[in-house]
Amino acid sequence: MEDKISTAEKKVLVEMVRLTQKRGMRGSEGDWKEFLISRDPKFGASMCDPSKRPNDLLIAFLKTFSKEDDLMFLDKILQCNEKRNVVKQVSQKTSDNESPEQRLVRLTLEHPQYPLEYSFPSYEKGWIVTKFSQKSKALKSNAIYAIDCEMVLCEDGTENLVRVCMVDRDLQVKIDELVNPRKAIKDYRTDITGISPGDLDGVTCSLVDVQRSITKLLSHGTILAGHSLNNDLQALKLDHTRVIDTSFIFKYSNGSIYRRPSLNKLCKSVLGYDLREEGASHNCLDDARAAMKLVLAKLESKADDVIAIVDEDTPQIGMEKLLLHRIPINVPSEALAGVIPGDFTIELKPPKRGQGGDIYSAFAVFKNSKEARQAFEQIEGNPNEDSSGRPQKLVRFQRSGSIVSIFVRTMGANDFAEKVSSRKRDLEVIESLVMSKKQKTDQKIEMETISNSSRCCNHVEEVERLKQELKQKEDSSHCCDHLKEVESLKEDLRRKDYELSILRKAITVGKKENRKRKGKK
Repeated sequence: MEDKISTAEKKVLVEMVRLTQKRGMRGSEGDWKEFLISRDPKFGASMCDPSKRPNDLLIAFLKTFSKEDDLMFLDKILQCNEKRNVVKQVSQKTSDNESPEQRLVRLTLEHPQYPLEYSFPSYEKGWIVTKFSQKSKALKSNAIYAIDCEMVLCEDGTENLVRVCMVDRDLQVKIDELVNPRKAIKDYRTDITGISPGDLDGVTCSLVDVQRSITKLLSHGTILAGHSLNNDLQALKLDHTRVIDTSFIFKYSNGSIYRRPSLNKLCKSVLGYDLREEGASHNCLDDARAAMKLVLAKLESKADDVIAIVDEDTPQIGMEKLLLHRIPINVPSEALAGVIPGDFTIELKPPKRGQGGDIYSAFAVFKNSKEARQAFEQIEGNPNEDSSGRPQKLVRFQRSGSIVSIFVRTMGANDFAEKVSSRKRDLEVIESLVMSKKQKTDQKIEMETISNSSRCCNHVEEVERLKQELKQKEDSSHCCDHLKEVESLKEDLRRKDYELSILRKAITVGKKENRKRKGKK
C-alpha cells in the first residue's frame, strides 16, 4: 500500500513541477533548471526530468514558491488531482457497471492536458465553483447538457462573453442568451462569433445572470459537455467537476496528445456531415448541438477505445499549417484565434526534451494549403525571414494592457524533411569529428581533438561577439530601424550556441576515447 501511495504522490509532484516549467514559473531559487544547478552541482540541469528526481527534491523546489498567484496555481493543480481521485473512486466502486457517461468523464479528467487546461483561477472574484457531496447520488448522475460560448475582444485587452447556448440530451434548447459584456468592445470577431455591432443593443443579460441559470441546471451533479470546454468555462468563470471534453475523448490516429481534433473535423469524421459551409460564421447553438451529438455517438458506439480521426490533409502534410513561435507562456493558445485570420485549429507544438523557459510554439492548422497561404498574406505584421531564410512575419497585438509579439511563418513538407536531415547532419558532424579507435591512431585522435578545440574557441569568440553586438542593438531597439536587425542577431546567436554545444560534445567524446586508448597501452 505504501508503494502505491508513494507512486501516486510522485505522479502528482512530477506533474506540478512540469506545469511550473510550462508556465515559466520562478521561485525564490529560480526556475526548475536553476534550482537543480544550485542544489545539485554534480548533475545540475543535465538530468532535469522531474520523474527521475527524488520526492524530497521535488517538494523542496515547490516550497520555493511564495507568491500568492503561484501558490493559488499550485493549489488548483492539487484540486484537479482531487477531482480525478473522486472520479476514480466512483469508477472503482462501480467497477464492472461503470456507466458510459461516467467513463467519458473519467477519460476527460485522466487526459494528460487536463491539469493545465482546467486549472482555473476560481479563487478570483466573480468565479463560481459548483460543489456537491462526494457521497451524494450526484456523482452517479447521467444527466448531460452541452454548452458553447462566444467571446469578443474588449478595449482593455480582455475577452468577454457575448453569447451562450446550452442544450439537453434531446438537443432541446435550455439556454440561448446574448450577454452584455458591459465593456467597450474592440473586436466583435464577427467571422467567428456571428455577432455584429448593434446585435447587443438593448441586451441586459449579464454574466452573473448566466452563471445563476447554469448553476441551477448543474446543481444535481449534471455532466457538462463541450468541445475544448475549458475555453467556455473560462469565459463563464465557472469551475465544474463533472465534464466531458470532446477534444479529449477523440483523437487523431497517431495518438498525439498535443493535437486535438477540431469540431469541424469531428463532425465530418464521426457524424458524417459538415458543421458549417465554407466561409460561414460560427453558430453558437449549432456548435453546442454538435458537441452533444458527438457525446451521444460515443455513448451509443459502446467502443472501449477512442475513435481515431484521420487527417484528411495527409497528402500535403505541413502545407496547411502556419508556425507560431516565440509565444510568451502567459498568452494562452485560445488567445491566438484573434491574431490569425481564417478558420483554423490550434495545435501545440511538443516541447523538446528538457525544454522549459518562458516561450512556446504552436501550429495554426487550416483545412488546406490555400487557406493557410491566404491567411499568412492577410496577417498584418513586419515581414522578415527566419534563420533558414523562410518567410515569416513579426506580429504584435495587445493583451491585458500590454503589447505581445510573436512570429508567424509558413510551413511545408520540406520542413519535416529538413528536421530529419538536420538531425542526420548533426550526427555526421559528430561522427566526422570523433573517430573510432579502429579507424584512427592516438595521434590522429589528439590532432582531431586539438582541431575541435580550436573550432570551439573560434565559436566561443564569435558567440561573445554576437552577444556584444546584440546588446548594443538592444540598447537602441526602441528604434524601429534596428528591430529587424536585433531579431536577426538573436537567431544567429541561437544557431551559434547550438553549434557550440555540438562541438563541445564532440571534444568531450574525443578526449574520453583518447584516455581509454592511452590507458590500454
